[in-house]
Amino acid sequence: MTDPVMVHMLTENAMGQANKRDRTNEWFVPAFGPPGFRALVGLLFLPYTGMVLAYTMIGSMLAPNIHADRVLAVLAIYFLALGVGAHALDAVGSKESKPWGDAFSVLHLCVLATLSLSAAYAIGIYYMLFYTPLLWIIAIPEGFFVLAYNLEWFKGRFHTDAWFAVSWGSLPVLSGYILQTNEISLAALAIAAAMGFMSLVQIKASRPYKALKRAHADGVIDTDTVQIEVLEQILKSISVGVIVLAVGLAIWREWT
Repeated sequence: MTDPVMVHMLTENAMGQANKRDRTNEWFVPAFGPPGFRALVGLLFLPYTGMVLAYTMIGSMLAPNIHADRVLAVLAIYFLALGVGAHALDAVGSKESKPWGDAFSVLHLCVLATLSLSAAYAIGIYYMLFYTPLLWIIAIPEGFFVLAYNLEWFKGRFHTDAWFAVSWGSLPVLSGYILQTNEISLAALAIAAAMGFMSLVQIKASRPYKALKRAHADGVIDTDTVQIEVLEQILKSISVGVIVLAVGLAIWREWT
């Protein structure tokens, strides 16, 4: 097995050693189709985006009365803001050199991020103006995190596992709940905290997995492929589990 200290060192340093590769060989990127299509699907990080969408669904299902249009609205907001916008900005602000190869230029990524974030906030502002003004307490910090985390502002002080868990774990749950109720409840806060810890597990597994896989592919060290496979299975299980939980809650609310 790989020494844990070596894993930590790789997490910090492998990007600088192995930045000649792009990320189109990741498990969530389809192995078929032209390079541009594969890079676009990869850019969306669909399993992880699905987790965040599931968090908004979980928050929505906690509400006493559920408005279907608001469920769809919060799903659209986070798909646009996170699935497209944040990930495009992450590719711009990444310390790696071109994580998606030559599929996107910086201009393409900036335009994509601007359009998707503008659309997300247009939807959110509509509901905040007419139905749920309390959503501003989520919209403002999420807007900050989408820039500060992904572009690594303030010397990367907000590009940490803890802030990742808050911004893409806890706050989406509260967004779903507030958009339904225009309120905050103790139960919603507790579930938001729980989902924040789920996101923390995901990012804690993702960083060493990513570093080990790059190092193995580029021959930086002789890594243990079993360890890579275990971490990959953890990531798959977390993302699928959270998504299934959200679907199960939606089915339960529909039939009760």
